[in-house]
Amino acid sequence: MSMVFVDTSGFYAVLDRDDGNHVPAKAAWERMVGEARLLTNNYVLVETAALVQHRLGMAAVQAFTSDVLPLLDVEWVSMQRHQAAWEAVLAAGRRDLSLVDCVSFGTMREYGARQAFCFDRHFAEQGFDIVP
Repeated sequence: MSMVFVDTSGFYAVLDRDDGNHVPAKAAWERMVGEARLLTNNYVLVETAALVQHRLGMAAVQAFTSDVLPLLDVEWVSMQRHQAAWEAVLAAGRRDLSLVDCVSFGTMREYGARQAFCFDRHFAEQGFDIVP
């Protein structure tokens, strides 16, 4: 079974019918569920929950909690992973590269995940394959 890391941008595109990436995201999500191990980390979950709550409301947060969370393998970020990501953000010196992104890259490397379900170019910049 292949492993796919799921980023906030992927989650959001599936959940928001008005998102420009909704149609390809939903199709890719439906293919991945049951066919791939879906990996994420708790930083992505915090970021996703905040975005969904703010933009889509509590009903969408509830749907995410009941329908999506049970399908995921969640890595809980260690102090070491957090520190390494923090250092990566500072070393990169880029405004558009987030701590959550750098934590996610570390998670993917540790678990050997080569694919990311996302709409964030930073994953491709890091050498990961983007789904869809």
